[in-house]
Amino acid sequence: MASDRPQALQMPTAYPAVTKQVSGFVDETLTHVTSMLFADKIMVTITQSGRLAQWIHVPLDTANPSFADQQLPSSTDENGLLPMPHLTPKTLLGGSTSERETIGQLYATHIASAIATKNPQENRTILIGLGLSKAEANRQVFYDTIDLVMASL
Repeated sequence: MASDRPQALQMPTAYPAVTKQVSGFVDETLTHVTSMLFADKIMVTITQSGRLAQWIHVPLDTANPSFADQQLPSSTDENGLLPMPHLTPKTLLGGSTSERETIGQLYATHIASAIATKNPQENRTILIGLGLSKAEANRQVFYDTIDLVMASL
């Protein structure tokens, strides 16, 4: 007789990518953030209402020598919340309007900056998948979303 209870999928312990998922409410919308740490990339997906509509990548290993010796901002630096100026996000898929593309690249650069600040030796490419219900420039929504992302890393 089969059980009606759902069965959890158990991954082998030697699975090649560390995966972590965090969920929370952002502006009263359930938001799921998943991070997968591969050997060559860090993938972060942010989904609301099952959406995943835009993909952006941000390389952390810059070939620009002028930024190679740049000091990372300290936590007391008033510019510490600004993204690193050498990061160059590129929309791979989605971003159907200029507003969505701009908001997506804003999220991508801040997430990449936060990862690079957390681990200055990090040089993997960051791949961001976004599925936000609304593409709006709301400070509290932005900070709440970034907090969820950082909890997933």
